Amino acid sequence: MVHAETRRRGENETRDSEKVTGDVLDTAIRLHRELGPGLMERVYEIVLAGKLADMGYLVERQKPIDIIFEDQCFKEAFRIDMLVDGWLIIEIKSVDALNAAHHKQLHTYLRLTKQSVGLLINFGGVKLIDGFKRVVNDYKPSAPPRLRVNQST
Repeated sequence: MVHAETRRRGENETRDSEKVTGDVLDTAIRLHRELGPGLMERVYEIVLAGKLADMGYLVERQKPIDIIFEDQCFKEAFRIDMLVDGWLIIEIKSVDALNAAHHKQLHTYLRLTKQSVGLLINFGGVKLIDGFKRVVNDYKPSAPPRLRVNQST
Protein backbone atom coordinates (compact mmCIF):
# COMPACT_ATOMS: atom_id res chain seq x y z
CA MET A 1 0.00 0.00 0.00
CA VAL A 2 1.45 3.39 -1.00
CA HIS A 3 0.93 6.30 1.33
CA ALA A 4 1.03 9.77 -0.25
CA GLU A 5 1.55 11.76 2.94
CA THR A 6 4.91 13.30 3.66
CA ARG A 7 6.09 13.20 7.25
CA ARG A 8 6.70 16.62 8.76
CA ARG A 9 10.16 17.57 9.94
CA GLY A 10 9.84 19.75 12.99
CA GLU A 11 11.65 20.17 16.27
CA ASN A 12 12.88 16.57 16.24
CA GLU A 13 14.57 16.84 12.85
CA THR A 14 17.62 14.89 14.03
CA ARG A 15 15.52 12.05 15.39
CA ASP A 16 13.43 12.00 12.22
CA SER A 17 16.58 11.88 10.10
CA GLU A 18 17.97 9.02 12.15
CA LYS A 19 14.65 7.17 12.03
CA VAL A 20 14.29 7.48 8.26
CA THR A 21 17.91 6.61 7.48
CA GLY A 22 17.72 3.72 9.95
CA ASP A 23 14.58 2.38 8.27
CA VAL A 24 16.28 2.64 4.87
CA LEU A 25 19.38 0.82 6.13
CA ASP A 26 17.39 -1.95 7.82
CA THR A 27 15.24 -2.45 4.72
CA ALA A 28 18.25 -2.41 2.39
CA ILE A 29 20.05 -5.01 4.52
CA ARG A 30 17.02 -7.32 4.47
CA LEU A 31 16.69 -6.81 0.72
CA HIS A 32 20.37 -7.56 0.12
CA ARG A 33 20.22 -10.71 2.27
CA GLU A 34 17.15 -11.99 0.44
CA LEU A 35 18.04 -11.11 -3.17
CA GLY A 36 21.82 -11.21 -2.89
CA PRO A 37 24.40 -9.03 -4.66
CA GLY A 38 24.85 -8.47 -8.36
CA LEU A 39 21.40 -7.67 -9.72
CA MET A 40 20.82 -4.55 -11.78
CA GLU A 41 20.45 -1.31 -9.80
CA ARG A 42 16.89 -0.93 -11.07
CA VAL A 43 15.78 -4.14 -9.31
CA TYR A 44 17.04 -2.95 -5.93
CA GLU A 45 15.54 0.50 -6.54
CA ILE A 46 12.08 -0.88 -7.35
CA VAL A 47 11.97 -3.25 -4.39
CA LEU A 48 13.45 -0.77 -1.88
CA ALA A 49 11.01 1.94 -3.01
CA GLY A 50 8.09 -0.45 -2.65
CA LYS A 51 9.08 -1.57 0.84
CA LEU A 52 9.63 2.03 2.02
CA ALA A 53 6.25 3.05 0.57
CA ASP A 54 4.65 0.14 2.46
CA MET A 55 6.19 1.61 5.64
CA GLY A 56 4.40 4.91 4.98
CA TYR A 57 7.15 6.93 3.33
CA LEU A 58 6.56 9.10 0.29
CA VAL A 59 8.97 7.73 -2.32
CA GLU A 60 9.74 9.23 -5.71
CA ARG A 61 11.83 7.13 -8.11
CA GLN A 62 13.93 8.54 -10.94
CA LYS A 63 12.93 12.07 -9.98
CA PRO A 64 13.96 14.56 -12.69
CA ILE A 65 15.86 17.60 -11.43
CA ASP A 66 16.17 20.93 -13.22
CA ILE A 67 19.29 23.03 -12.76
CA ILE A 68 19.81 26.72 -13.28
CA PHE A 69 23.13 27.88 -14.67
CA GLU A 70 23.82 31.51 -15.52
CA ASP A 71 20.12 32.41 -15.35
CA GLN A 72 19.14 29.64 -17.74
CA CYS A 73 17.02 26.68 -16.62
CA PHE A 74 17.96 23.25 -17.93
CA LYS A 75 14.96 20.96 -17.56
CA GLU A 76 15.54 17.45 -16.27
CA ALA A 77 19.32 17.87 -16.24
CA PHE A 78 19.69 14.74 -14.11
CA ARG A 79 17.61 12.20 -12.21
CA ILE A 80 17.78 11.19 -8.58
CA ASP A 81 17.42 7.44 -8.07
CA MET A 82 15.12 7.95 -5.10
CA LEU A 83 13.79 10.84 -3.02
CA VAL A 84 12.20 9.86 0.30
CA ASP A 85 9.75 12.18 2.07
CA GLY A 86 10.86 15.06 -0.11
CA TRP A 87 14.30 15.45 1.50
CA LEU A 88 16.37 12.25 1.64
CA ILE A 89 18.26 11.49 -1.58
CA ILE A 90 19.20 7.86 -2.14
CA GLU A 91 21.70 6.90 -4.83
CA ILE A 92 21.77 3.16 -5.58
CA LYS A 93 24.73 1.30 -7.04
CA SER A 94 25.42 -2.35 -7.85
CA VAL A 95 29.20 -2.42 -8.32
CA ASP A 96 32.07 -4.38 -6.77
CA ALA A 97 33.14 -1.37 -4.67
CA LEU A 98 32.22 2.28 -4.29
CA ASN A 99 34.76 4.85 -5.42
CA ALA A 100 35.31 8.60 -5.05
CA ALA A 101 33.21 9.38 -8.14
CA HIS A 102 30.13 7.84 -6.51
CA HIS A 103 30.57 10.04 -3.42
CA LYS A 104 31.13 13.15 -5.53
CA GLN A 105 28.01 12.41 -7.59
CA LEU A 106 25.78 12.22 -4.52
CA HIS A 107 27.39 15.25 -2.88
CA THR A 108 26.79 17.27 -6.06
CA TYR A 109 23.16 16.14 -6.14
CA LEU A 110 22.78 17.32 -2.53
CA ARG A 111 24.40 20.67 -3.27
CA LEU A 112 22.37 21.35 -6.42
CA THR A 113 19.07 20.37 -4.79
CA LYS A 114 19.97 22.16 -1.52
CA GLN A 115 19.26 18.99 0.46
CA SER A 116 21.19 18.08 3.59
CA VAL A 117 21.39 14.30 3.67
CA GLY A 118 21.86 11.54 1.14
CA LEU A 119 22.51 7.83 1.28
CA LEU A 120 24.78 5.96 -1.09
CA ILE A 121 23.88 2.26 -1.11
CA ASN A 122 25.90 -0.33 -3.00
CA PHE A 123 24.12 -3.66 -3.40
CA GLY A 124 27.03 -5.18 -5.37
CA GLY A 125 29.27 -6.16 -2.47
CA VAL A 126 29.24 -9.28 -0.32
CA LYS A 127 28.08 -7.30 2.76
CA LEU A 128 25.77 -4.33 2.28
CA ILE A 129 27.06 -2.50 5.35
CA ASP A 130 30.44 -2.12 3.60
CA GLY A 131 28.68 -0.25 0.76
CA PHE A 132 26.40 1.98 2.81
CA LYS A 133 27.47 5.61 3.18
CA ARG A 134 25.71 8.66 4.59
CA VAL A 135 26.71 11.84 2.76
CA VAL A 136 25.97 15.27 4.19
CA ASN A 137 25.86 18.76 2.72
CA ASP A 138 26.28 21.60 5.23
CA TYR A 139 24.56 19.50 7.87
CA LYS A 140 25.24 18.98 11.57
CA PRO A 141 26.19 15.31 11.98
CA SER A 142 23.65 13.13 13.70
CA ALA A 143 24.93 9.75 12.52
CA PRO A 144 27.85 7.85 14.02
CA PRO A 145 31.23 8.72 12.43
CA ARG A 146 31.43 5.35 10.63
CA LEU A 147 28.39 6.32 8.51
CA ARG A 148 29.54 9.87 7.71
CA VAL A 149 31.42 10.73 4.54
CA ASN A 150 31.92 14.48 4.95
CA GLN A 151 33.75 14.95 8.23
CA SER A 152 34.27 18.73 7.84
CA THR A 153 30.95 19.77 9.40
